[in-house]
Amino acid sequence: MAARVTIKTIARDLGISHMTVSRALSDHPNVQKETRELVRNRAAELGYVKNAAAMAMRGDGTKIIGLLLPNIVNEFYARFANELASICESFAFQLIIHLTNDDFITEQHALQQLREVQAKAVVVVPAPVAQAEETQTPVHLDGINIIQLIRQRPMNGSESAILVDDTNAIAGAVEHLYIQGHEHIAYIGAHSSLSSGRNRLKAYLSGLAKCGLERDPDLVKTAPPSFQMGGASANALIEQNKATAIVCGGFEISNGALNALLTSGKKPGEAIAFIGYGDPSFYTWIEGGISTISVPVTPLAEQALQVLRDNGNDSGAEQTFEFEAQLIVRGT
Repeated sequence: MAARVTIKTIARDLGISHMTVSRALSDHPNVQKETRELVRNRAAELGYVKNAAAMAMRGDGTKIIGLLLPNIVNEFYARFANELASICESFAFQLIIHLTNDDFITEQHALQQLREVQAKAVVVVPAPVAQAEETQTPVHLDGINIIQLIRQRPMNGSESAILVDDTNAIAGAVEHLYIQGHEHIAYIGAHSSLSSGRNRLKAYLSGLAKCGLERDPDLVKTAPPSFQMGGASANALIEQNKATAIVCGGFEISNGALNALLTSGKKPGEAIAFIGYGDPSFYTWIEGGISTISVPVTPLAEQALQVLRDNGNDSGAEQTFEFEAQLIVRGT
């Protein structure tokens, strides 16, 4: 097995000091351009790879960013990961993605692995915490910048948050349906164990109140979010034959509910009006266009990196940023 190529290997090979090599590889302004190019070219020829752990021990820090998502089946999470990866690459950050499946234990294991590689920061969609898990000791997160995405949950006491303000959009969806003549407007959303689930349900109820409508427990379906949950909830509403319209409060929930409605076999005059959540491309052409609540993706990713850079320069304390969702009304 060939010996590992180090800074000293390159220095010995070029006949210069290892400090000069180190500075050249770090783009230090005191190193002449010709020397920097010479060092970089020789490092590439020898297959030199920076030692992230050694850099961290020297106090240089690493350029590793963690991203913890429940899944990447959800189009929003997939698009966010793609956007953040592209932005990180442009700033020479390395993005490591872990999927938690909304499981607290899996999340803790992922955080521990990111600590072991000296990650600079973690962007995380926090998993819900079950009552039995509240007594467990969480991973020690001191030294890692935590940015919570979409949801919030106490983690290290100093985490920033990048959230979506969908209150007006969801309440507006209810009001829009009421104006169209609907008084039995159902809601399908995430369980109250998630902060986003609590907030979106509150927005739906606010919309009902503005329209002078009472909450009907039969028309509210909440559970851990998934495509299957959305479909099962929509089918239950179809069977009840009570709701004339549905508002969704989640990406995969919305796709599951829409699939159930489209395959229900209901005739046009019996169809249930629908407003989804998220705006996948196929929403623009199904049934003349699906009305939905659109969430910005690129601004969220750009803000995440801005917080990472600010905190990395010790110029940013924990902050909360909110981006407003938009109700898009289409043909159906």
